Amino acid sequence: LTNARNFRNGLMIAMLALHPIRLKNFANFEIGRNFVEIDNQWWIVLSSAATKEARPDERRIDVMIASALTTYLQRYRPALARYTEQSGALWISSNDGRPMTYHGVAAAIERTTRIAIGVGISPHMFRTSAASSAAIHAAHNPHLATALLHHRDQHVTEENYNRASSLSAAT
Repeated sequence: LTNARNFRNGLMIAMLALHPIRLKNFANFEIGRNFVEIDNQWWIVLSSAATKEARPDERRIDVMIASALTTYLQRYRPALARYTEQSGALWISSNDGRPMTYHGVAAAIERTTRIAIGVGISPHMFRTSAASSAAIHAAHNPHLATALLHHRDQHVTEENYNRASSLSAAT
């Protein structure tokens, strides 16, 4: 169970780093509903009703973590579920084999980052990091962060997520 929990937590962090989805959606991924396999590739498929912007959001899971996702689904997720009734939830609790809650997912991510790097990082900070990284490393594509975070208005991204100007000033 410890290995399965650690693998799950590492996969959650990798997924948020590559796909900075809002925690509300991320914590509620359900296989076959909003986490779907299409042509042997996994996709995040959020309906307009499921997103804050009321627009559908579809993202293919990055190839860098595809094999880790397969390992989780085939080996570690069943170990976490143990003998409980199988749920379609992607994230399964190591405590009782049931779907993880919103707060359980957030706590697992913060605890794992604290152990790994000495600082607990909230799931929301992955969105801030993505926007800031896009602004710093892809300045030639000014609306990349807005698209990455699935915002309608670039000002929302700039005011609430992009910390690149603070980093540039500090440098």
